[in-house]
Amino acid sequence: MASSFFEEKSGIIPCNTEWGRWWQTVDEIHIEIKSPISLKSKDIKVNVTNSSINCEILGKLLFSGNLYRKVHADETVWTLEDNCTLINIVLTKADYIKKEIVWEALMEDKSFMADPLTFIEMRKKMDLEKFQIEYPGMDFSKAQLQKSYDHMPDFEN
Repeated sequence: MASSFFEEKSGIIPCNTEWGRWWQTVDEIHIEIKSPISLKSKDIKVNVTNSSINCEILGKLLFSGNLYRKVHADETVWTLEDNCTLINIVLTKADYIKKEIVWEALMEDKSFMADPLTFIEMRKKMDLEKFQIEYPGMDFSKAQLQKSYDHMPDFEN
């Protein structure tokens, strides 16, 4: 897919959390969970519906709730990597056809919200990714946009 190529060349804009980080592309949400110990797949429970996620590790609830926007639950993939200390969860956005949708938080209740500067960088990156999708023969991974990103969502302290 064009977005994974673009992501490899341009890097990611992560939103760091106490358990790891999450980031997004035009069509996906990526969640990385770091574990201090080596895990087995049976130690991990990830349950995703079209509107919610529940993640448990070793019987301890890590996070749970309604996602910021809807996803295609049946397309969710999770993997255990890096000597079994890194869990990667990939969610496919249900509204990725509307390429202007940028998640400002992982959860509907604004849990794991991007700070204002990270959110601006996410928006810039996704605008460049949209150009890459529309013009696949060109490389926008290092481009700079002359667009104003003044209109921000209301960030709560």
